[in-house]
Amino acid sequence: MQARATRAGIVEAARLWIGTPYHHQASVRCIGTDCLGLVRGVWRDVYGLDAEMPPAYSRDWAEAGGEETMLAAAARHLEKIEAPELAPGDVVVFRLRAGVVAKHAAIVASALTMIHAMEGASVCEVSFSHWWRRRVAGAFRFPDLNEGC
Repeated sequence: MQARATRAGIVEAARLWIGTPYHHQASVRCIGTDCLGLVRGVWRDVYGLDAEMPPAYSRDWAEAGGEETMLAAAARHLEKIEAPELAPGDVVVFRLRAGVVAKHAAIVASALTMIHAMEGASVCEVSFSHWWRRRVAGAFRFPDLNEGC
């Protein structure tokens, strides 16, 4: 791994993706990304390489399989934390509807905002509102985080 990650560095890297068009399964800044691609891309920007290459996935992969694939992948590479501990630079995984598997991710940018990619829109920084907070299925921190910076 490269130099230790910092919260400011993670947020800065995520903000560089703002404006990147949505593209399913992609992870190329300024060209196209989906929510998983955004988190993968920021990981690459911070650590220098991908944590892992996900297999091809369809838009309905979560519903079809019924497994918590995104939460499991996050737990393999990120440090699980409790939602009240969320801080800038942390990753949030969402369950968009009750009773379905978690299949959306974002990076916390501030106490009030998050950065994410969603179909039909470019990567953007939006309010980390109550609507989003009540759908948190998992909260994670990048590893080897330099908390002092």
